[in-house]
Amino acid sequence: MIAETQATPIDPDPQTRQFYVEALSALDRAEVPYVVGGGYAMAHYTGIRRPTKDLDIFIKACDRDRTLTTLAAAGYRTEFFYPFWISKALHGEAFIDILYNSGNGLCPVDDDWFRYSRAIDVHGYATRLVPPEEQLWSKAFVQDRDRFDGADVNHLILRHGEHFDWRRVLRRFSGGHERVLLAHLLLFGYVYPSKRQCVPTWVLDQFNAIVRDEPEEERPICRGANVAQRGYGSVIRDRGYIDGRLIPFGPLREEEIEQLPRE
Repeated sequence: MIAETQATPIDPDPQTRQFYVEALSALDRAEVPYVVGGGYAMAHYTGIRRPTKDLDIFIKACDRDRTLTTLAAAGYRTEFFYPFWISKALHGEAFIDILYNSGNGLCPVDDDWFRYSRAIDVHGYATRLVPPEEQLWSKAFVQDRDRFDGADVNHLILRHGEHFDWRRVLRRFSGGHERVLLAHLLLFGYVYPSKRQCVPTWVLDQFNAIVRDEPEEERPICRGANVAQRGYGSVIRDRGYIDGRLIPFGPLREEEIEQLPRE
C-alpha cells in the first residue's frame, strides 16, 4: 500500500519551530511574498517524512533586500550566502534558506511559483507551498557527488505526474536543457515500471523529438557544472572546455561562478 501524501517533516526542536513560525509571520505582516519549499514540500507532496535541517523559502529576486531587512528587523541575523542565489536568516543554530534562484542560475523564482502555490500549515501556521512542478524543476539539476535529488524527482512524478501541468514543466526545461528532464523521465520508467503512465506518452515523444533534432554543437562547451558543481571543474580548467554556465551559454557571470564551490 502506498502511503498517503500531505505528511510533515520530522519536527525540529520547539525553539526552531517558533523561529520558523515567527519569521514567516514577520514576512506576512510586511506583505513580502514567499512560498515554502524544501523538506516541507517533499513531505507534503510525497508523504515521505525526513528530518529537515532548515526551512527553505522561495522569493523573487526583486524582494531579496526587503526580505532580509524584514527578518533583520524581527531580530534575526541575516547574510548573503551566494548573492545571486541564496541568502540566510539565522537564529542561534537554526536557519532559514532564502532562495531566489538555483546554484546554476537556471531556476529563477517567477510569478508562477506563487500563482500555482498550494495551501499548507507549517507547525500550525497557515502559509503557501511551492508548486510540485517547480519543486521538480529545482531538484532536477541537483546531481552532484554528495547530493543527488533524482529519487526526489521520481517520488514527485509517482505522486503527481498524472496531474502535472506538463506543458509548464516542459517550458521550464526549454532552451537546451530538455535532456536533463528526459534523463529523469527515462529513469522514472526504470524505477517504477508499473507506473510509467504517470508520464504521458506525448511528453516523452515531444522530448525525444527535440533531442533528435538538436543542431550540432562544434564549440567545446561543458554543461556538466549545471548539474554537478564540483564534478566538472578540472575539465573546464584543464582541458579547454567552455563553462556552460557562463554568459552567453548560461545565465552567470564569471564573478558569480567564482563564488561557488569547486572540486
